[in-house]
Amino acid sequence: MDIVALETVELETGPQPDASVIWLHGLGASGHDFEPFVPELKLPSALRFVFPHAPRQAVSINGGYVMRAWYDIAHPDLGMLVDETGIRTSVAAVSRLIDRERERGVAPSRIIVAGFSQGGVIALHASLRYPERLAGTIALSTYLPFPDSLDREAASANRGLPIFLAHGEHDSLIPITQAERARQQLTERGYPVDWHRYPMQHQVSREEIADISAFLQARLA
Repeated sequence: MDIVALETVELETGPQPDASVIWLHGLGASGHDFEPFVPELKLPSALRFVFPHAPRQAVSINGGYVMRAWYDIAHPDLGMLVDETGIRTSVAAVSRLIDRERERGVAPSRIIVAGFSQGGVIALHASLRYPERLAGTIALSTYLPFPDSLDREAASANRGLPIFLAHGEHDSLIPITQAERARQQLTERGYPVDWHRYPMQHQVSREEIADISAFLQARLA
């Protein structure tokens, strides 16, 4: 598998950060999408935020239109025609970003992988398979395709990895039932899921940002 070198946007909240958050955007967005949320997190410690741009590719469900995407979506039912090859390619690229943070002096236990929608899929798959213990993962407005692969592929180092899982109750793009199913699938496999639901659509709310801040501070204090 060829590993794509992802372009990134970076933001540091203070000098000499000793912890990193790799945050993946959703379909059609870019690495700049979540950059404005960093000041709203009001974090007391110095962190490096890494916001990668997904590669541009044709997305079948959007008529083959080329946009930034972590993988193709070919059917409205997200459990059908899953682009497993595309997901695994993006997981490999994100794992390389984790490696790069380690090369820059950040311990794996001080790295969190976060993602929204498509980015949340990649965040979950990458973090739970990474061979060194991470600090946690944040999965927003997302779902968990081919969960059974975790039974044979999950890294022992990240068994029991804390997961912040959140979803909008009125999400019309990814129904909350998909997130509830992911929560059940992860819990059944022994992962501690910090579950949140909000009265919103496929978006991020101020209440959610406050809860994410609390999770980051607890994991990276």
